Order: sequence, then C-alpha cells, then structure tokens
Amino acid sequence: MSWFGEPEALTCSRAGCTATAGWRLEWRNPKIHSSDRVKVWLACADHVDYLREFLAARDFPLVVVAIEDGRETA
Repeated sequence: MSWFGEPEALTCSRAGCTATAGWRLEWRNPKIHSSDRVKVWLACADHVDYLREFLAARDFPLVVVAIEDGRETA
C-alpha cells in the first residue's frame, strides 16, 4: 500500500515486466496441488497470451479473469 492510502498497482508476473496487470490467471498443477489449492499470476495485456499458453501447454486447470480498476470481472 502506498503512503497515501491508495493501493499499489498490480504488476505483471512475467519475468522482468513492470507493467500494470489487467488479467488474473488462476491455475494449479494437479500433480502436486489439491483441487482447493489455486495459484495466481497477474498479467499485463502484452503477456496474458504468453502466460496463458505457458500454463495451457502443461494441461494445468486455468481460469483467466479480467481486472478493471482493481475489480475482477467475469
């Protein structure tokens, strides 16, 4: 949180990227995670497809949710 009470921008999870995230990728590795364990990566518009494809190539259960103004949309 910033000093002025405003939330910090959500940052993309792609290595080296500092862009604000607009997407939330919820996934799990079924070989090591139970069905109630979900991991979250955040993605900017430039990296959402890359991260989605990375996880999908491994057949991980995946849900991608848009984030608008800090709120999730279905």
